[in-house]
Amino acid sequence: MGLDNIRKNYLDLKSKIKAVCQRCGRDENEIKIVAVSKTFPSDYILELFNAGHKDFGENRVQELIKKKDEVRNTPINWHLVGHLQTNKVKYISNFVYLIHSVDSFKLAEEIDKHAKKNNRIIDVLIQVNTSNEPQKSGIEPDKAPRLCREVSSLENIRLCGLMTLAQLTSDTKIIRENFKVLRSLYDDLKEKHPDFKYLSMGMTSDFEIAIEEGSNMLRIGSAIFGEREYNY
Repeated sequence: MGLDNIRKNYLDLKSKIKAVCQRCGRDENEIKIVAVSKTFPSDYILELFNAGHKDFGENRVQELIKKKDEVRNTPINWHLVGHLQTNKVKYISNFVYLIHSVDSFKLAEEIDKHAKKNNRIIDVLIQVNTSNEPQKSGIEPDKAPRLCREVSSLENIRLCGLMTLAQLTSDTKIIRENFKVLRSLYDDLKEKHPDFKYLSMGMTSDFEIAIEEGSNMLRIGSAIFGEREYNY
């Protein structure tokens, strides 16, 4: 698709989101889009930023740091949406806006430690493996309440909600069920965790179902930037 199509793609996406929200009686302004820019060059990020978008997500710490440096002095909200190793936390703890992929107390403690060093409160989401796929990161749904309690005890972390990745399948019933599990868990935990505000589920392939099931944060890449070529 290329650089020239990014603004059009972005507006088309927002139109689709608006249509889904109208269909299921939701306010389109409730939906936050995180533009997942992995593998795409920094001029793509700047093009979308100049169109008015501020939230960008990367899967890998090394690429996140590289992109941040390339667009320095641009007030972007950087999200780490992929799996985070404990030994990489220190590299992003002074600037990351939201970490979507906390799935252990050990990782949360490391984030808390480096947040203290940087005199910051770092916002995080708990990643839940609602599809029960062993190759996927994320804590099992029945273990999420305990992890949420533990993470909430840390002083320099703010637990802002839950995230999941639906199974990669054409079976919409399976996708919908994956999202229903997270929505139910979110509703159960929200009363105990007052900072909960993000139910993060839905990507380019399944965001319409995610919105129908209550998502208010979408992680969208190819619908904005085009199909990825993994040689960047």
